Amino acid sequence: MTTLTAAVSEKKSQKKVETHRQVRAFNGLAHVALVFWALVTAGPLIWVLLASFKSNTEIFLGEPFALPDSFSLETYFSAWNQAHIGRYFLNSVFVVAVSTAGTMLFGSMAAYVLARYTFPGNRVLYFLFVSGLAFPTFMALAPLFHILKNLGLLNSYIGLILVYIAYSLPFTVFFLAAFFRTLPHEIDEAATVDGASHTRKFFQIMMPMAKSGLVSITIFNIVGQWNQYLLPLVIMQGQGADQKWVLTQGIANISTQAGYHAEWSTLFAALTLSILPMIVVYAIFQRQIQAGLTAGAVK
Repeated sequence: MTTLTAAVSEKKSQKKVETHRQVRAFNGLAHVALVFWALVTAGPLIWVLLASFKSNTEIFLGEPFALPDSFSLETYFSAWNQAHIGRYFLNSVFVVAVSTAGTMLFGSMAAYVLARYTFPGNRVLYFLFVSGLAFPTFMALAPLFHILKNLGLLNSYIGLILVYIAYSLPFTVFFLAAFFRTLPHEIDEAATVDGASHTRKFFQIMMPMAKSGLVSITIFNIVGQWNQYLLPLVIMQGQGADQKWVLTQGIANISTQAGYHAEWSTLFAALTLSILPMIVVYAIFQRQIQAGLTAGAVK
């Protein structure tokens, strides 16, 4: 009996050792894949940053990742002032700030109602919002242009902000509806017993409870709207439109106007100025983004 017990114990220990080896091998492969992905992602960003300090000769004839002869901020001042990147940057900040605020307000209210209340047509409205995720943006450009033109909103910040809000609502409602469903109903019911109105329950109880999810979707909306090029290109047209361009339009204009005689270091400096804010936002809110994504996945 003792011999049998010892054999079983030895067999279990061998299985544990084998399992541990497999886990270590899998972890090693995962780390290699992550390092490779980090290099693929960070490589172009590092190259753009280095190229922003180089001359055209250094960019095209020198080593791609070689350090520039001198680290001068002249190209950044040139991009900010002469190429008007400063104006386009502030335009983007204004448009994205207002449109993100509107998206989060309307999107969170719609998602809360669709997730927590039962009424005829609830699922129809939900799937109507979700269907916007499958609708290609370029297919709506022509009708969108004519609608804004008829409303007198073409080449205006109001028109662009409204389009950004409509563009971001489907994903916002889809994400937050799933998140609101995971929140406990007991607190909601207790607030109702205490006499809290629907508005008070939403703003004072549910919104603080959904903070991590709201932060996550806010960051996604900021990044998506900040990098948007096609929509402002169609909407911001007409006399004086260049004064209202957003950052992506200004960066594209640097290249298209100069053609083959472009100051590429100025272009890369403008790209760096457009990339840095998003990296800073991700660095600051990294924990909140991860908490929001994991909290919405577990009930």
